Amino acid sequence: MVARAARATDLADLDAAVSDCFACPRLVRWREEVARVRRAAFRDQEYWGRPVPGLGVAGARIAILGLAPAAHGGNRTGRIFTGDRSGDVLFAALHRAGLANQPTSVAADDGLTLRDLRIFSAVRCAPPDNKPTPEERDTCAPWLHREVTLIRPTLRVVVALGAFAWASWWPVLRQVYGLRPPSPRPAFGHGAHWSGTGAPELLGCYHVSQQNTFTGRLTPGMLDDVFARAKALAGVD
Repeated sequence: MVARAARATDLADLDAAVSDCFACPRLVRWREEVARVRRAAFRDQEYWGRPVPGLGVAGARIAILGLAPAAHGGNRTGRIFTGDRSGDVLFAALHRAGLANQPTSVAADDGLTLRDLRIFSAVRCAPPDNKPTPEERDTCAPWLHREVTLIRPTLRVVVALGAFAWASWWPVLRQVYGLRPPSPRPAFGHGAHWSGTGAPELLGCYHVSQQNTFTGRLTPGMLDDVFARAKALAGVD
């Protein structure tokens, strides 16, 4: 898989390769089982049931790094953060920030476009209980490394959604930027900010999961503050 990722010459090529990955047996079984059994509310829909590629523009100055697709969101629709409650919150915030042309994302063909932004996840398949293993994260890492490499010329800021994404960023520094990750690693927290010479600024943001948004741990105002800061650091109007 490392070789397949390295051969991708552009984002379209990479997205096609990601969508055809079968490297992690547990994740393959789970994503296909979910697509076969389906949730009752989506019984009449055909699920994507494959790895979910990134979304956004090739010249992105801002990237959002998530954990993994949702079983009945991205794994159903084929587009990251599309068709679930987390995506409802995220895209509403991106629309308020002027980074998305509409506040909702319900299907891959709903007309959504992003501005100065690329969204991708550390693990590209929906995992059981939303918990990929460290081994699955590491197996999937070449896709992330290649995606960052392809947008590296313009990328200025990365927003990590949650501690898993935050931790997944440090190997990117070594593999893509040739930099030694900081030691000790900076702690994740909402609003955390790490800056290093020769690498994008890294911002921490609580994940847009229902556990966080329904309990008020993450509010719309908190998301707005993060994206306003990301835009300012990236030089996006």
